[in-house]
Amino acid sequence: MSVSKNGREPLYVLRTSRIHGRGVFALRYIRKGTRILEYTGERIDNDEADRRYDDTRMKRHHTFLFTLDKNTVIDGAANRGGGDASFINHSCDPNCEAVITGRKIYIHSLRGIEPGVELAYDYQYERTGKNDAELEKFYLCRCGAENCRGSIMKAAKKKRRHRARPAKHRSAGL
Repeated sequence: MSVSKNGREPLYVLRTSRIHGRGVFALRYIRKGTRILEYTGERIDNDEADRRYDDTRMKRHHTFLFTLDKNTVIDGAANRGGGDASFINHSCDPNCEAVITGRKIYIHSLRGIEPGVELAYDYQYERTGKNDAELEKFYLCRCGAENCRGSIMKAAKKKRRHRARPAKHRSAGL
């Protein structure tokens, strides 16, 4: 086991995940609000991201793309300079969140995380409104959380019900 830059035991380790492939697991207690690591990789534009990851040619979804802003995507694949953060899996009940600070993306803990627990954040893939039922299956979630929504896509917006509202009355003097 390696020692971190500050001389302490590292916060996490990579190992096999029950959610998907490899995952990132806490090695020691991680306090709420801790900046754990940065999501790194090659910075590309949206067109290049679409060329690299064509969902129509994939049997199942698997990508290391993370949108930084409307013009920039970070490809966190290992062969693109990606780091350990690209192995953090999705969960519908996450213990981490991605925070964009300036031109960087950091993974922070949402709550205290015990040693041995897998780190996860909610990917919240954007919905297009087209073929959402088909996309739900393609972006299948395997997090196992009690509140799992079945997809790594953003929760679908619920249609609002319109309630009957009483008419506003004017007083006789107006």
